[in-house]
Amino acid sequence: MIINQGDKEDQTNTFNKYAFACAIVASMVSIVSGYDTGVMSGAMLFIKEDLGISDTQQEVLAGILNLCALVGSLTAGRTSDYIGRRYTIFLASILFILGAGLMGYGPNYAILMVGRCVCGVGVGFALMIAPVYSAEISSASSRGFLTSLPELCIGIGILLGYISNYVLGKYLSLKLGWRLMLGIAALPSFVVAFCILTMPESPRWLVMQGQLGKAKKVLMQVSNTTQEAELRLKDIKIAAGLDENCNDETVKLPQKSHQGEGVWKELILRPTPSVRWMLIAAVGIHFFEHATGIEAVMLYSPRIFRKAGITGKEKLLLATIGVGLTKIVFLVIALFLLDKLGRRRLLQISTGGMIIGLTLLGLSLTVVDKSNGNVLWALILSIVATYAYVAFFNIGLGPITWVYSSEIFPLKLRAQGASIGVAVNRTMNAVVSMTFISIYKAITIGGSFFMFAGISVLAWLFFYFFLPETKGKALEEMEMVFTKKSSGKNVAIEMDPIQKV
Repeated sequence: MIINQGDKEDQTNTFNKYAFACAIVASMVSIVSGYDTGVMSGAMLFIKEDLGISDTQQEVLAGILNLCALVGSLTAGRTSDYIGRRYTIFLASILFILGAGLMGYGPNYAILMVGRCVCGVGVGFALMIAPVYSAEISSASSRGFLTSLPELCIGIGILLGYISNYVLGKYLSLKLGWRLMLGIAALPSFVVAFCILTMPESPRWLVMQGQLGKAKKVLMQVSNTTQEAELRLKDIKIAAGLDENCNDETVKLPQKSHQGEGVWKELILRPTPSVRWMLIAAVGIHFFEHATGIEAVMLYSPRIFRKAGITGKEKLLLATIGVGLTKIVFLVIALFLLDKLGRRRLLQISTGGMIIGLTLLGLSLTVVDKSNGNVLWALILSIVATYAYVAFFNIGLGPITWVYSSEIFPLKLRAQGASIGVAVNRTMNAVVSMTFISIYKAITIGGSFFMFAGISVLAWLFFYFFLPETKGKALEEMEMVFTKKSSGKNVAIEMDPIQKV
């Protein structure tokens, strides 16, 4: 099978505004997902005071979102193959509305947990489907930019959650403040649910349903020229197992081609060497995204800053807002570097910086822990190290995890392959968020960040040896990238342009 899209598509590098608008709308659901994560970091301070919950209950409340997101992510792949990418995003929005309503009502810990669980399933859907949809409507030259938009929106949501903590916690009563913090997420969810219905369906999903006429119309909208649209459609048809010269409006595909039958067998039980490598890469990058400690910093940053010597809820929440701002600034920078520097180089720079940041954070917090009074230099170093770690994470590992795992799988395996990655992601997120307090009590808070630094070293080695470069490659070219025809650094050898046509 010969794929030529990557070579020809790059001839049209003009940014497509309609594809950008579609990716923005799809990514809006990630704002709500991020808000649910960010708002809980501060809301827990008020919930503990109001409901009198223990540290263990706090850990469960923080981590249950991710355990339920695990369920959501595992069902989202099959769901999106049945009802489409667009309606899966709509379903995620409805779940957010229901969950936010329950948490906003929150008369007791049990109802709060139920609402958190419902939101968690929505998070699982959103994390899987937004990057997949963005990847499937993007051209190869802008895919890194558009597919990282959901991660940027998660960052915006987290920052809005931090700001909500500060403003509502300061100006509203204890009982009303945290409930409004959690319940207000229903409003943007309504907006997302409405906007999502104005979007076109993924052209690649339409081809898998045999709806070639509709797929071509969408590709004409998200491509810059008719020639580009026709080339993309041709390569998608080949990837779907259709005759590239078929011009029928609708065709009947074998039942298993569009209902996901046999997908799990091809992914896990009997994968080809290239698919096995893809699965290892996707699972590995999702594992290390959270095993390197980002959830501990984002969710428990008020506790970290309190340990460092910052006192008072207002100061703690302001310092946490700084973490959210840092995240967004460096995510924006990453948007413009992904398609220029490439995935591998950014990952290596990002993980290297994270190792330094985590080591310094562990050192400074250890000094603070062992000293009797406040050590000014250690306090300053812990704040700088926290911000540096968040910056390096979000310029590489944060956005690339979602870009990479949503672009590498073949068409018929993409949704469920991505869902496996998200399931691993949510599992590790839950493990870190539900055990961090217990870990730092056992090995000290400084020791816990030394541990994360050690894991980051393993992550750097994994990325170096197992992740080939995918920058500028068409989705239909990925199986060729993930073959043994690679250099010692696992960077796919560039073929001669004549060979690619």
